[in-house]
Amino acid sequence: MPNRLTLSRLPMIVAIACLAAAAARAEIPGGTVRVGVLTDMSGAFSDEVGAGSVAAAELAAADFAAESGGLKVEIVSADHQNKPDIGSAIARRWLDQDGVDAIVDLPNSGVALAVAAIAHERHRVALASSSMSSTLTGSACQPTTVQWVSDTWAQGKSMAAGIVPMGLKNWYFLTVDYALGKALEADATSALRALGGTVVGSSRDPLGTTDFAGPLLQAQSSGADVLALASTGSDMINALKQASEFGLTGKLTPAALFIQLSDVESIGLPVAQGLALTEAFYWDLNDATRAWSKRFAAKRDGRMPTQDHAGVYSATLAYLRAVRDAGTIEGEQVVATMRRAPFDDTLFGRVSIRADGRVVHDMYRFKVKTPAQSHARYDDYQLIATIPADQAFRPLAEGGCKLVH
Repeated sequence: MPNRLTLSRLPMIVAIACLAAAAARAEIPGGTVRVGVLTDMSGAFSDEVGAGSVAAAELAAADFAAESGGLKVEIVSADHQNKPDIGSAIARRWLDQDGVDAIVDLPNSGVALAVAAIAHERHRVALASSSMSSTLTGSACQPTTVQWVSDTWAQGKSMAAGIVPMGLKNWYFLTVDYALGKALEADATSALRALGGTVVGSSRDPLGTTDFAGPLLQAQSSGADVLALASTGSDMINALKQASEFGLTGKLTPAALFIQLSDVESIGLPVAQGLALTEAFYWDLNDATRAWSKRFAAKRDGRMPTQDHAGVYSATLAYLRAVRDAGTIEGEQVVATMRRAPFDDTLFGRVSIRADGRVVHDMYRFKVKTPAQSHARYDDYQLIATIPADQAFRPLAEGGCKLVH
């Protein structure tokens, strides 16, 4: 039976708790958290991200409502047009004038690196859920940046580890000439050489290139075993389709260093079949991914999500929970709260966030199905192997992040 002292102190304890909660809410202006989805709405990556990323963020806001503790959430969005100057201008306006508290998605590594620096200056959070450059958790790491899903180190190592043991040691790189492509080539080259492989040539082409005849002919005459595609989106789709048209895929093994479900759908299974790839998420991976993906598809006219869409959802929801728990929108405190302990994520499984901002979870090696193996639209992947979280990403001490001591 409670004693009188306990009973008499109970109202005071409740009052203190209420005051603490009120003080915390006071650090969130208007009790509203604004998340900006900065994405590519019409360019090379629009199918991977774009309107689907906005839908994913909206799903996260809707799911957070049941546990928000009274906080409201607003989702805004903009198209950075794959231009760092435009992305930077939008980020500054959002953070300085429009009351946006965090920026999510950030496809195009050049845009992501610029926006992450701006967010840090304003003590706000950059959720780089769709940016792949490992520099974000390396030399350019910030205490207010969190990088979800995957990165160029993870993609390069996984691809090299999967195909070099098959005797495919001589690689030719077809690289998109901006931050993503350069990082993909650099990280894959390091992994390749560590396994005894060789780079026999490379070419770099501007983002948005449509004619790859010249680079493909160079690859054909290089003596390569592997055509390594250090690109994504429409650039990678066009290069792979043209390689098939020229008959190169029968002579060189294509290695798509960063390909997603929407890309495979655009290429088509007759061309993409047998292609090895690495992703952190697939809609048909388990019951939880299937259930969420069906909700996403209902908002997107039946289109299944890419791993980038899944990353926007999980990053946004984790951020909102951290704001609620920290009682503030100050970026350093929010990210510290996100890093506090590992947690179980609906779409990515067991997740932890390291000091360099890298979100660590299992990755998966897939192979694209043949048309005969596929029973419906989006039934595209066959699971080959699970890459454990402690092996999937660059070791913490090797990235050169100033936050790691």
